[in-house]
Amino acid sequence: MLQPITGYHLDEEKHWVAELACGHNQHVRHQPPFINRPWVTTVEGRNSMLGHELNCVRCDRGEPAQR
Repeated sequence: MLQPITGYHLDEEKHWVAELACGHNQHVRHQPPFINRPWVTTVEGRNSMLGHELNCVRCDRGEPAQR
C-alpha cells in the first residue's frame, strides 16, 4: 500500500528512516549500486521527498501502526 513520507529520523546505526503517514517506518538507505537514493544524503534531498509515496509492506500485511 502506498503511503506518503511525513518525516525522517536516524536509527541507532545512523541510517535514515522514513516516517510514513500510516505510522510505520521504512529505511531509506543510499547504498549503491544496490540501492540508489542519493536524495537521502542531504537535508534538501530528504525535504524534497516529503509527501513522496513509498510502498508500505507492513500495511500490506495488516500490521498495526507503531505510533
